[in-house]
Amino acid sequence: MAINNETRVTQFILLGLSSNPNVQIVFFLLLLVIYLLTVAGNLLILITIYVDSQLHSPMYFFLCNLSCLDLGFSTVAVPKFLVNFMSQSKTISFNDCIAQVFFLHFFGGTECFHLSLMAYDRYVAICYPLRYTMIMNKQACLLLVASTWVLGFIHALAQAFPATQLPFCGPNEINHFFCDAHPLSVLACSSTFISEIADMINSGILTLICFLVVSISYTYIISTVLKIRSAEGRQKAFSTCASHLLVVTLFFVPLVFMYMRPPVTLAGDKLISGFYTIITPVLNPFIYTLRNEKVKKAMKKLGGRTHMN
Repeated sequence: MAINNETRVTQFILLGLSSNPNVQIVFFLLLLVIYLLTVAGNLLILITIYVDSQLHSPMYFFLCNLSCLDLGFSTVAVPKFLVNFMSQSKTISFNDCIAQVFFLHFFGGTECFHLSLMAYDRYVAICYPLRYTMIMNKQACLLLVASTWVLGFIHALAQAFPATQLPFCGPNEINHFFCDAHPLSVLACSSTFISEIADMINSGILTLICFLVVSISYTYIISTVLKIRSAEGRQKAFSTCASHLLVVTLFFVPLVFMYMRPPVTLAGDKLISGFYTIITPVLNPFIYTLRNEKVKKAMKKLGGRTHMN
């Protein structure tokens, strides 16, 4: 389609991780197994918490929401990646590419805010145990979770909308396995310096806010836990936070590497991106179930009910 004597790109080619057919087969099988485990693990957490009334508390409500986010985050990138492994063209339309940018940042940004919310929840539970049920009541929990989705939506809009305004006249090969703001802007026909700096500031503010909330929450948590006299009490308090801290670390470290830096392309970008879009969503269910006795008991009970039926 000719626009202002330029040919507008209507689709892009995702180069993926490798062009070697044998390597692609190995990646396809490995990725398929990981994605199926991601779906099964997060659905199991959702079903377990829904069925067991003893898990109907703010902490597990937030865990349910995290599982929903992990499912969405992984599903935005992985199925298209799997299809491309088996396809000759490996193309994605312009509209689908922009949609992928939006939903990746929507689920990813929302998860950043949500992990901060989970840190605040642990802060209230440990520092103000007697007032916990009053502070984290049902209405407050719903409002807080809704706010993370709204903030994630705003962040995603700020990332995706500038990409729709860029002129693309070729080439159309994206050196990635999904569409993201920076790999896409590299292909633009005009200067993207200002838009990329704006994107970095947007992601930087999001990361900074979440980092501050998590840091302040855990500073107070550690200070409070160290004042507990019994070793058993300290161990129990720390164990309730260990899973969340591990998840936060696994999620935030790759994101900081990818988005809190000048807009340049590095050799390891695709592998780092694969970690937070593919690996982290499959690890989260295992991290929370392996370290949480209540969830493990509820899953065993659910397994017993299924076997009896």
